[in-house]
Amino acid sequence: MAQDIDIVIPWVDGNDMAWKKEKEKYLETGDGRVNRYRDWDNLQYVFRGIEKYLPWIRRVHFVTWGHLPDWLNIEHPKLNIVKHQDYIPEKYLPTFSSHTIEMNLHRIEGLAEQFIYTNDDIFFLGKLSMEDFFVKGLPCDRAWECVHQFKKGGIDTIIGNDLEIINEHFSKRETIKQYTRKWFSGKYGKHLLKNIYLLPMGNFTGFEFYHLPNAYMKKTFSEVWEKEEDILNQTCMHKFRNKSDVNQWLIKYWQLVSGRFYAMGRVEGEFFSIGKDDEKIKDAIDKKLYKMICLSDDIEKIDFEKEKEFLKKCLDKALPDKSLFEI
Repeated sequence: MAQDIDIVIPWVDGNDMAWKKEKEKYLETGDGRVNRYRDWDNLQYVFRGIEKYLPWIRRVHFVTWGHLPDWLNIEHPKLNIVKHQDYIPEKYLPTFSSHTIEMNLHRIEGLAEQFIYTNDDIFFLGKLSMEDFFVKGLPCDRAWECVHQFKKGGIDTIIGNDLEIINEHFSKRETIKQYTRKWFSGKYGKHLLKNIYLLPMGNFTGFEFYHLPNAYMKKTFSEVWEKEEDILNQTCMHKFRNKSDVNQWLIKYWQLVSGRFYAMGRVEGEFFSIGKDDEKIKDAIDKKLYKMICLSDDIEKIDFEKEKEFLKKCLDKALPDKSLFEI
């Protein structure tokens, strides 16, 4: 039976002067790194990939502070433009934190119960089916355990916050007992050995993660808000990311430990750092080695204009035809 599956893409125009002015009012307490908001001018290739390789997507929910790309066809029947004020509670606005934007996604009006959350640095380069994301109404995922390396500050601290909540609500022993086949699926390959090795650990120590699209169910967001309203409220009150926050991976982990997922094997994508992995990026795009790639802007000191031109040439070669999402 066909499933209604939507996709959500958040976007920030780091060159918008009105947005910059509002951000600067709060910046002294936040994350002001330049590379957090650099505009690579390649968002159109995200839409081209969706149209070409995920034609079954019901709606594209484009989440923005209010600005829009000049080339965007706002009349496209599948496009739903969502401003922060349209779905994020007023007390959290304005926000410059991806955590606030993500943890309220379930409030988007008209969003399908089953949806894919992606980012503007993730590009689709190969055909993907509904069953790559949802099977029998369940999000496709992998219960690949690991030992999370806790470091001070940054994303590591936030992952630790996510895991702390997971362990407060779920018993690892009971979860594995109830969902044994999902935890020890033969599809996991070498990751299965790690799950077996970590079996004696009393708590969940972490899960392998990859910066690629995630499949979510709205009801999981609602459930986590119901159970942990205080910490989610605290997270959303922060104008910028904060070390005490939780993030979207709390929802992902919750789906895993509650057995609310369909076990899958290999990941159909790869992560690259711009400026560090340029040769690998060119090879991956030219040869379409992966169905999805993340081109992460995680190195601040690079020749931005040179890198931007390099990426546009690579992406235009792979996705040369305008989509109907473009004017």
